[in-house]
Amino acid sequence: MSDAVLSTIREQIATHPIILYMKGSPQAPQCGFSAQTVQCLMACGERFAYVDVLSNPEIRSTLPQVANWPTFPQLYVDGELVGGCDIITEMYESGELEPIIKEAASNREEE
Repeated sequence: MSDAVLSTIREQIATHPIILYMKGSPQAPQCGFSAQTVQCLMACGERFAYVDVLSNPEIRSTLPQVANWPTFPQLYVDGELVGGCDIITEMYESGELEPIIKEAASNREEE
């Protein structure tokens, strides 16, 4: 695991209250799981940062070791891994996701 890549990942997670590590972009997801996660996030109505792990292979290979989560997408909110597609979808459907996303977005706006 490269220290420089690890430092970049930690900086991204610390800088962005809502960040999605995904395959592709929100406008052009490259896998169904990333597409589904983006839909859930967009339905919450807040902006979020993203990193395309397909165009950043060093992040793709290092990030799974950061939080011991092997698959993509990975959603981080306020510096904590929330989960991948299944967890995000369940949280969205149960109404748990939107308040977390709204709170993180409002904290960002206050800074």
